[in-house]
Amino acid sequence: MNRNQYIIIFLAFGVFGLITMEMGVIGVLPQVTQKFHISSSEAGSLVSIFALIVALSGPFLTLLTANINRKVILLTAIFMFAISNVVYAFTTKFEVMLAFRIIPAIFHPVFLSIALVTAAQLVPSEKSNKAVNRVFAGLSAGFAFGVPLTSYLAEKISLEAAFFFGAVVSFITFIGILVLLPSMPVKDKMSFGNQLSILRKPQLWIANMAAVSIHAAMFAVYSYFAEYLGEITHMNGSWISIMLLTFGMTMIIGNFLFGAFLYKNMKKTVILFPLLFTVIYLFVYCFGSYFLPMVIIVFIWGAMHSGGIIVSQTLLMTEAREAPEFGNSLFVSFSNVGIAVGTVIGGWIISNLGIRQLAWGGIIFTLLAFLSIIVITAISSTSHIRSTISSSQD
Repeated sequence: MNRNQYIIIFLAFGVFGLITMEMGVIGVLPQVTQKFHISSSEAGSLVSIFALIVALSGPFLTLLTANINRKVILLTAIFMFAISNVVYAFTTKFEVMLAFRIIPAIFHPVFLSIALVTAAQLVPSEKSNKAVNRVFAGLSAGFAFGVPLTSYLAEKISLEAAFFFGAVVSFITFIGILVLLPSMPVKDKMSFGNQLSILRKPQLWIANMAAVSIHAAMFAVYSYFAEYLGEITHMNGSWISIMLLTFGMTMIIGNFLFGAFLYKNMKKTVILFPLLFTVIYLFVYCFGSYFLPMVIIVFIWGAMHSGGIIVSQTLLMTEAREAPEFGNSLFVSFSNVGIAVGTVIGGWIISNLGIRQLAWGGIIFTLLAFLSIIVITAISSTSHIRSTISSSQD
């Protein structure tokens, strides 16, 4: 294994730490509500505020840092992730914890977009997709191991131990990138105008809306995963940790499975995905109170959840290939808009309709995603036909 492959592993590990910090709080929401004496919807704001800040800051910060050494940006972001986890462990005030969700959220989109592009640049062009998928595997591994381990540590040791785990992961990544990654000054500088020009494409905006809808569908339900299994399926803390681990493990499988599906037939995979996700949520609603069926459903649900990330990123980057870093930042930004919207809607459903109805929030968004994908597919097909006619006339 050469140096560049080790760097890709550390980039993936950094994404693992990022997801552990961002989503690990989902698995410990019950402990957070108890420690700070707040409601479930208030605790859910730790997820939604993080996502909202990512959505607002992502593209702008990516543009502002476009000419700064890539290694410096990666190290700064990872350092802030580590410090924030330490603050979560020590603070006794919910307001402080909420404030320190904002700081790492600002660096989140820059780190992820640069990590993806850096991985692609470290290998020959024909292997760039595989390198990007390996970094995305760190994201899936975050759900697979980071989130359930955070939940397990909070359940068996303490909430503080859970957050220290996230800090250790980030510090290890910081050291790995510091030692292995060479200085990466920006050589081919793109002007703001060239990067912003992709925003003129109507397909890009529809792809953004699809990313919002898919992620809202995912997190309207997943943000309250632990509470749903506890209150509706009547699982104890240990079983919830096992289900989080199962969910994440099948996310890793889904990462490579949907990658293969997209490679084989991108159009069909993108169109069918929201329909399949709708079916999963119908099963969650119908069988949520049954222990064994939910164990089986969680296994499939995890693979579909991972597919949502890959499908929406592929759809958006197809329309943003001219400016990959900016395009990736748009994906991170709009996907986090979806996470924020989904988490808020999920919290509203719990407060007003009851947690039993949570799956319907996800279903509404899967159908909106399907509509967006049908529209973008129709526009792309029309553009292709016009291009063919124009070529034949010439």
